[in-house]
Parts: sequence; C-alpha cells; structure tokens
Amino acid sequence: MDSVLNTAVSGLQVSRLRMSAAANNVANAQTDGFRRDQVRQEARPASSGVTARVDKSPQPGADLIQDMVDQQSATYAFKANWQVVKAADDMIGRWLDVRA
Repeated sequence: MDSVLNTAVSGLQVSRLRMSAAANNVANAQTDGFRRDQVRQEARPASSGVTARVDKSPQPGADLIQDMVDQQSATYAFKANWQVVKAADDMIGRWLDVRA
C-alpha cells in the first residue's frame, strides 16, 4: 500500500510542478529573452513514483500551444493521482473496519 501512495503522491507533486512551470511560461511569454521552463520526469523504480526537475529551454521564445497542452495534461494527471489517493484511503478505512 505504501508504494501505491508513494507513486500517487509523487505524481501529485510532479503535476503541480508541471502546472507551475507552464503558468510561468505563459506569464512570461512576452518577456524579451525569456527561456521557457521545461519539466523533466523520470521513474524512481527503487522507491516507486517519479521525480522531476525544471530545466530552461536552450532557445528563448514562447510556445503557448505547448504550455496549454502541458497545463491540461498536468490537470488530468493530478486528478488521476488524486483518485488513487482517495481509493487507497478508502481501502485502508475498510480494512480497519474489518479488523475492528
């Protein structure tokens, strides 16, 4: 159960980071010389879940379409991971009810 929660919580954190990076990119799209934030994700097989880091784009310039897609994708990923957390919480609660 811990690995399920670790995976879901790390997914929530990465989704938040992706949303924040995309929002920053949109907010600074008109800034001269601004380089977009790009979130890089990778799996953590040993402890389950994912890690992420923010890198700067090598080229300056905006990509508003990509940022909008990233925001939608992060929103859906956040919702999916939240459903996993809720399901795990429900399972733990039912298990405790059975054990009581």
